[in-house]
Amino acid sequence: MLFRSLFFAPANRSELLAKFPRFHADCYVVDLEDGTPPDNKVAARDALWDNIEMLRKSAVKGLVYVRVNEPDSVFFLDDIAAAVKCDIDGIIIPKLETPEQCDPIVSAVTRGKKANTGKRPIRIMGGIESMLGVLNVDKLCSANSLMSSVFFGAEDFASDIGARRTKEGDEVLYARSRVVLAAKVAGIVAIDQAVIDVRNDEQCRADANKGRDLGYEGKICVIPRQIDICNSVYAPSDEDVAEAKEVVTVYKEAMSKGIGTIDFKGKMIDGPLLKRAEATLTISATIKNRESAR
Repeated sequence: MLFRSLFFAPANRSELLAKFPRFHADCYVVDLEDGTPPDNKVAARDALWDNIEMLRKSAVKGLVYVRVNEPDSVFFLDDIAAAVKCDIDGIIIPKLETPEQCDPIVSAVTRGKKANTGKRPIRIMGGIESMLGVLNVDKLCSANSLMSSVFFGAEDFASDIGARRTKEGDEVLYARSRVVLAAKVAGIVAIDQAVIDVRNDEQCRADANKGRDLGYEGKICVIPRQIDICNSVYAPSDEDVAEAKEVVTVYKEAMSKGIGTIDFKGKMIDGPLLKRAEATLTISATIKNRESAR
């Protein structure tokens, strides 16, 4: 699965959801939480099935997720009940802090499977956005078999811990690094923080590159223009692909001669770098398949 770009739109704005097919996000999120005002949450939930059907009929490319309201809210359980009836790929739990907060989704998905009502497998994405969420992130990333991805919410985390936000982001670097490490250990996808300075494309690109350097596989996008930036940053370049192919070829030739470590263009190439090269080629092939299907 590709998660280079995670793009949100409010669940109460059908006219904005209808624009999803115009964009090239890897994952689209119908947002019942922050994007939907409190007075509109029930109506947005009631319209969820129709909006998801509209997206499926429009043959929207990419994954379709629903972000429910946070576990402590009065909306949480009813949001889940409505979401699992829809033809979606996953549910996002915002401000996830304990593994038990996933249980209502796991139970609802299990009941749906038994009743054979699900149109496709529903996965869970956890939002790690608080001090407790970061402290418990190891447990959260392996909470259950449906947990397949997490994202780091820097703005909520900074507010929770009382940090002063800076352009450099050093105040959230530990938490940002902690989340991606836990996700990688658990073998799930890690999605990086949003850039809320929507007029600063260079800041978005720079922050996306920093996230990629840390090991993230994609980024939250708050406006359509950020989608193409993140898709580009989190995709291997032509040069990356060409070098990966060379590494794989040269390394396999060396292995056939009984040589386990080689000098390739001044770099020492061994098993871990071969694994990285093979991952680059796999991602490149996945992206090409996605683009050809658009």
